[in-house]
Amino acid sequence: MKTTSQLSPQASLVNPAKEDTLHFRKVNNLVGWGVFVISLFTYAATVEPTASFWDVGEFIAAAYKLQVPHPPGAPFFLLLGRMFSFFALGDVTQVAYWVNMMSVLASAFTVLFTFWIITLLGRKALKIQGDEITLSQTILLMGAGAIGALAFTFSDSFWFSAVEAEVYAMSSFFTAFVVWAMFKWERIEDESAANRWLIFIAYMVGLSIGVHLLNLVTLPALALVYYFKKYKPTFWGGVAAMAVGGFILILINNGIIPGLPTLAGKFEIFFVNSIGMPFGSGIAIFLILFLAALIYGIRYSIQKQNALLNTIMLSLTFILIGYCSYAMVLVRANYNPPINENNPKDLLGFVYYLKREQYGDRPLLVGYDYTVDVVGYERGEPLYRQGKDRYEIYDYNSRPVYDPNARKMLLPRLHSRQDNHAALYREQLNIPEGKQPTMGDNFKFLMTYQLGHMYWRYFMWNFAGKVSDMESAGWLKPFESGKNLPEQLAENRGRNQFFMLPFILGLLGMFYHYSKDRGDFLVVVLLFFLTGMALVLYLNSPPVEPRERDYIYVGSYWAFAIWIGLGVMAIAELLGNFIKNNKVRPTVATLLCLAVPGVMAAKGWDDHDRSNRYYSVDSARNLLNSCAPNAILFTGGDNDTFPLWYVQEVEGFRTDVRVCNLSLLGTHWYIEQMKRKVYQSEALPISLTLDQYIAGKNDQIPYVERVKDPINLVEYIRLVKEDSEVIKVPLQSGEKINSLPSNTLALPVDTEAVKKMGFVPEDMQDLLSNQMVWNVTKGSLFKPDLIILDMLVTNQWKRPIYFSSTLAPSSYLNLREFMQVEGLAYRLLPVKVPGATQSFVNSDIMYENMMKKMYWREVDNPKVYYDENYRQRSFVNVRLSFSRLADQLINEGKKDKAKDVLLHCLKVIPDKSVPYDEVSASIIQPLLQVGEKKKAMEMADIMSKRADENLNYYLSGENANRREIQANLYVLNQIVTSFKSENETEAAKKYEAIFAKQYGKLQ
Repeated sequence: MKTTSQLSPQASLVNPAKEDTLHFRKVNNLVGWGVFVISLFTYAATVEPTASFWDVGEFIAAAYKLQVPHPPGAPFFLLLGRMFSFFALGDVTQVAYWVNMMSVLASAFTVLFTFWIITLLGRKALKIQGDEITLSQTILLMGAGAIGALAFTFSDSFWFSAVEAEVYAMSSFFTAFVVWAMFKWERIEDESAANRWLIFIAYMVGLSIGVHLLNLVTLPALALVYYFKKYKPTFWGGVAAMAVGGFILILINNGIIPGLPTLAGKFEIFFVNSIGMPFGSGIAIFLILFLAALIYGIRYSIQKQNALLNTIMLSLTFILIGYCSYAMVLVRANYNPPINENNPKDLLGFVYYLKREQYGDRPLLVGYDYTVDVVGYERGEPLYRQGKDRYEIYDYNSRPVYDPNARKMLLPRLHSRQDNHAALYREQLNIPEGKQPTMGDNFKFLMTYQLGHMYWRYFMWNFAGKVSDMESAGWLKPFESGKNLPEQLAENRGRNQFFMLPFILGLLGMFYHYSKDRGDFLVVVLLFFLTGMALVLYLNSPPVEPRERDYIYVGSYWAFAIWIGLGVMAIAELLGNFIKNNKVRPTVATLLCLAVPGVMAAKGWDDHDRSNRYYSVDSARNLLNSCAPNAILFTGGDNDTFPLWYVQEVEGFRTDVRVCNLSLLGTHWYIEQMKRKVYQSEALPISLTLDQYIAGKNDQIPYVERVKDPINLVEYIRLVKEDSEVIKVPLQSGEKINSLPSNTLALPVDTEAVKKMGFVPEDMQDLLSNQMVWNVTKGSLFKPDLIILDMLVTNQWKRPIYFSSTLAPSSYLNLREFMQVEGLAYRLLPVKVPGATQSFVNSDIMYENMMKKMYWREVDNPKVYYDENYRQRSFVNVRLSFSRLADQLINEGKKDKAKDVLLHCLKVIPDKSVPYDEVSASIIQPLLQVGEKKKAMEMADIMSKRADENLNYYLSGENANRREIQANLYVLNQIVTSFKSENETEAAKKYEAIFAKQYGKLQ
């Protein structure tokens, strides 16, 4: 049998006269499954046992009861998640674990197919034909496949997604599977058998749509594989092939996914509104015509014996079959489950859901920068809703109109006008306020932030090393050691030093691949680019994100892991100058390169191990247990809401509390859901009807002062319901909208009825008055604000109303002086405590809640890893709550109870598992006040030492970090103030010396 290699004569691994052959397929399968077992064990050992933060809680809750999560949904993912939930065997507390295990299994299969892709590419690089090859080649290919696949197994971003129920793990599986299938197809000579593989690939692409759209990005690269097999490659031929792949990508992403439902919707509106046919007739006619055209095309291709057309038509059919998983969205939305985002119960709502229109869009090729004014809005496509016998227009999509004299930019990167984004652009690029950014500024932001900070930094996290798990952490250079680092960084579990070994091996593999097989090299380059830098250009990130986004680019890291595997072959070739034995050389290369996945596993295990971590769910329990029975609880972002959805929907915990997400309360479909009973919670007291809060109505109510005195809130809500002209003001377009005549509101209070309800403490009843008066805003009311005000009027204090303590200040409607702290939530009362701008504490209720109703599973376990999201966003808030309760108890003369609270806080959230943060400094003075001087000194010593170390590091010049400098100076100042206030002069001097030394460095 002829077996040749492209290696140099010195490095040749082929000696057919002397070497025995093995059945390569068996070995390839055996080693591949071995790598699968390693990755499966890794992820199963480190999987999170319950619902983690961000989207996972929503996905698990939606999967468990087949509900409708945020657009564009992931119906196939949810269907599989529902199947995995059966393994819980009725134990609802185990549902999250088993749905997480779905990602574990998908990730392990991703690693398996990555192994097989590397061995396929390696065989092509060695120009091997057939299944039987030499032993030395087998050893080399097995080593390459194992090293590359294991490097991807232990890569930072992929490992993160592999142990939680998010869509990215399964999306990676579909990507790896489809690419592997395409390379398998390439090896098949029989045309009919090969075409079956293409149809199978199309079906898998269709299924992947029901998980995540990232898989579609690989299509231009797969088109190259098809081109290289079918045609003699040329430069322009390759360009044409990529263009065809891009066209197929656009066809599926824009034509099939939203396009077909959109076209069906137009048929429906035409046949119902124009011809007068019944609802559903247009959709039925469209489906009949479309299916008839599809069947005709398949039949025509058979009649004409046109194999290419037949393959195309069947591939389209199977893509659509896979895409049919989205039927679940329509079916379940019509049952109106508790989680039913966008309520896409009809075709028109379904199209809106698929297009993710609620998120808006970002300019890509040409657009305006953040300084260009919006001078108005033009009317776009009409939005329909089902009326009595026809579809009625209730609003229009509006598009902003910009200053016509303004300059446009190519690749507009500085586009966002949200929040404080303009200030961040100026800060990052040193642009003076009032000056328009240049094209150079635009390009600089692209290179330094979007490509540098939001891609290259993440890439190097995976293949070079990571400074820490702190927000905006950089990547580690190989010469950066752990010496002279503060404890905060030196002992940070997220600090992973890979010495750039994976990066270097990947570069060697890349150059090796280029030298051996430029066609496949171009395919992998295209995969690497399309799933990485091309996504950066498409997503056009704003200057700040709510969290790190490295998981988006896992496909790019996966492509690089292929080159890491091929790097083993490059090492073997280099060793040819030193080791002549053909069997020893690949073995040595493999053993040397094992250091790459080895160091990645050793360094990455501690910060990817989520076993025994429960606090994401326990935080939801604690927030719900801060509320009285039958409460209404207003929450904000994902981490405020999704764990609550999970614990109520899956574990059935405190379903009497109605969670009301303020981010969604501006949508009419969510308000409609809030107006119905769910589980033990009655409908929310909302008196406004759909006509007052449908999209486009009362989205923003401007403050236009027309009266100086407070306006009666009951009367104002009545005027809104009546759509009265009294409160309307004209716009430039001539349209009239509701306004707010005064920014001071007055809500009448039936004090006798309130007293009988018994929720106002006796010692505060003297503060009751016949009306609540407060200044609500100086800008505008938004729809969520209007709904909250309506509930205040309608509720009449019958149901407790709470606001989560983690909400943004603007979400409290300036009502903090009327809010009572009862744990991790603030209860609104018809009682004002002047000056209580951070609310007032009810020590009796809060003590009962914080000491007896909270869950702290494994929080005191130093082996459990809590990343910065837990440390800085969750436990800071909890420690602050304990501190506030202790302060209040001390003020009331209840020092024994205050002492219990402080010691309980230090017990359940100890420094050994969750290191002290800035808020912890506020616990020192109460400890002194209750006679726990020793504990106070221990805390002060630990915190001052760390602050001193941190400031030595961050004030050294090259490591400057303004936020860390401010935080650590605050800690030192708080410690000094605490001891001074309690007349502990000697201790105060000791810590003041440290503060003075560090503060002096700033002068």
